[in-house]
Amino acid sequence: MTRHEIHEASPPNRPAHPSRWRILAFLGVAQLMLILDVTVVAIALPHIETDLGLSREALTWTVSAYTLTFGGLMLLGGRLADLIGAGRVVLAGLLIFTAASLVTGFADSAGMLLGGRIAQGLGAALLSPSALSLLVTLFEGDERNKALGIWSALGGGGAALGVLLGGLLTAGPGWPWVFYVNVPIGLVILAALARMLPHHSVAEPRPRLDVLGALLVTASSGALIYAITGAGDHGWLTATTGWLLLSAALGYLAFVARQKSARSPLMDVALLARRPVATGTFLIVMATALMIAVFFLGTFYFQHAQGFGALQTGLLFLPVAVATMLGADLTGRAIARAGARRLAVAGLLAAAIGMAVPALSTHPATVVVGTALAAAGTGALFVVASATALGQVAPHESGIASGIVSTFHEFGASIGAAAISSVAAASLIGDTLSGFTNGYILAAVAAGIAALVAAVLTPGRANTG
Repeated sequence: MTRHEIHEASPPNRPAHPSRWRILAFLGVAQLMLILDVTVVAIALPHIETDLGLSREALTWTVSAYTLTFGGLMLLGGRLADLIGAGRVVLAGLLIFTAASLVTGFADSAGMLLGGRIAQGLGAALLSPSALSLLVTLFEGDERNKALGIWSALGGGGAALGVLLGGLLTAGPGWPWVFYVNVPIGLVILAALARMLPHHSVAEPRPRLDVLGALLVTASSGALIYAITGAGDHGWLTATTGWLLLSAALGYLAFVARQKSARSPLMDVALLARRPVATGTFLIVMATALMIAVFFLGTFYFQHAQGFGALQTGLLFLPVAVATMLGADLTGRAIARAGARRLAVAGLLAAAIGMAVPALSTHPATVVVGTALAAAGTGALFVVASATALGQVAPHESGIASGIVSTFHEFGASIGAAAISSVAAASLIGDTLSGFTNGYILAAVAAGIAALVAAVLTPGRANTG
């Protein structure tokens, strides 16, 4: 969906790898699995909740544990690829993700389910940035642009395929197959890549792994999400919520201090002080949070409140997924002419209006229409966010800047799931529709406020590159 940390280009005049397009195909399918594991699980959540007797908090962490671990350790995965070679990290990440998918499918308790999701996130954090780094070394010139375009297009396609595949698997063999399906695919890809991947020597000097930095940012985000999730039951003004929020804030400050002092930092925090990067990061967080709100609220509304089956729910979400891709495509064509600021504001206003529609009327047709409109707006935001954050960075900064955007993409999903789950708690655990209404109102208000912020912060046409 977005670029992860990228290595230096391979030397010119090096012979092109004869299997580079086949490697791209296998790596693309592997990346698609990582993207699918957010939306495909969303459709299965009500069935997982019933079969395992999950609490609302555990249900929320089924989404957040994966995206939090994925985002928190992604930059560490990129550094590890620098240290021991991208090919080795790709294979290790794929093996961990595949094994974790098997364990998660076998889950018969909340602990086993969440442990499997965390392990899946670890595998994804190793696989995704190292796979993209590998592609950059395999392709050059126009071929590289084409390969990266294919890679970026997997995001919208993954969302569309995820909702349908999740419905098919949950309604057919059952929700464990949402995870089991990764196993044979992962093993085939692992066997193929083990034969085809080039074995490049690692350049000196080797960067060190900032494990402490990765732990600080992941733990701080975990405390923040735990606080938001728990507030739905215990309230926002409790001592527990306050201490967790304070711990998260102190943890983030410690992370910033660590990045300034580390010999090989995970993130150049100075980049976040630049207006385009800061704005792009803000927009990507809003885009993913709103996207998760659409899927999280919709899947429970259709299956809990309306009694629709998983397959029917998946089919109802197809217009939403198509709208996301359409919004992204149209924005990509128009951004050079219209400018990032106008399109960012338009995308957020579309999301606000779209989320307000089901808040005013919870008829299934209005929910589909409203969330499809909101999805078109979030699709536009994904493009604007990447173009804004990456449009003005120097070539040697593009890797870390794209890594920052990708990391906050996953954090936005985690925060969005926690916030929506907290506000919509009454409907997730009871028979009332008030929780769904409150969730849609929150999303609409957040998008409206974000539109005002974007109108002030987003650079004009001349500054977006």
